[in-house]
Amino acid sequence: MNGDQNAATWMAVERAKPIGAQCPSGRVAFRASRNALSATPIHRVTARVLPVSSTGAVLLLQERDPARPGELYWSSIGGAVDSGESLPEAAVRELWEETGIVVGADLLTAPVHRGVQAYSWDGVDNVADSTYFVVPLDDHVEVNFDHLEPEEVGNVLAAGWWTPAALAGVAFRPPDLPEIMSTALTAYADRPR
Repeated sequence: MNGDQNAATWMAVERAKPIGAQCPSGRVAFRASRNALSATPIHRVTARVLPVSSTGAVLLLQERDPARPGELYWSSIGGAVDSGESLPEAAVRELWEETGIVVGADLLTAPVHRGVQAYSWDGVDNVADSTYFVVPLDDHVEVNFDHLEPEEVGNVLAAGWWTPAALAGVAFRPPDLPEIMSTALTAYADRPR
């Protein structure tokens, strides 16, 4: 995150309003009101998945924050863990929701990274406690955005295969994404076959 993003005003989720859609897990999507100030960000436990190809590339998503639609960045696939859901279950669900790719949790590696990162999305400040998994994937797999949650539609823009070095000069999140990707590539190479 750059300094402007870190200086964002803390916003609370006040009078959360359902926006009507449910994902396959039954969770209802909510949009937060932006009119209440709070000193406490929302804490989110997230599961993230890094699909790695045999060519040494990682599948990432190009996204934007609706509060800053002109600022595009690349990020890993993943999101919040639902109540009663394990981290691996959340990772494969998020992979399906954000890319249309279906894999079993048994294909995931053990967690390769865990990090805590503050960020703002749609005017709401969050702290994500993220666990990252690797899944081997053919780099010719078809990606679609047919299962995005309503708040992601129009904000998840593209998918692409990246190496850590190729991210130099482009915007990405979190700030240590190239290092996490390098760890993922090592886990991919060391996985049992």
